[in-house]
Amino acid sequence: MSKATLYRFGADALLVTHVAFVLFVVLTVPVVFVGAWRGWGWVRNRWFRLAHLVAIGIVAGQAWLGVLCPLTVWETELRRRAGERAYEGSFIAHWLERVLYIDAPAWMFTAAYTLFGALVVFAWVRVPPEAGSANAE
Repeated sequence: MSKATLYRFGADALLVTHVAFVLFVVLTVPVVFVGAWRGWGWVRNRWFRLAHLVAIGIVAGQAWLGVLCPLTVWETELRRRAGERAYEGSFIAHWLERVLYIDAPAWMFTAAYTLFGALVVFAWVRVPPEAGSANAE
């Protein structure tokens, strides 16, 4: 297997990881509210909820500091080493622009991440986690 193939595989693995991370951050909020309404005990699991809070905190913090996500940086570097054309800027900005044709300044993404972080905090308050609530009903 060539180095380029290994780099491409690594970049693709990071892309899949990044997509999974984004889906976790975005989909957990509606799942928490639906789960609370439906009586799913696992949505109040403290570790699950803490992981979600930390995840959006990292995203918003990086945006405020003007730091690109490490997954984006690593994937871009691996794609370059594989001889592929890599995208510029952040992962989310790149894919939103490609999918939704959004050409927005960085501050708009920072505002969106911050507002979403506030929504996660609201979910924490409205549907508080419980210590030791790992039961899956």
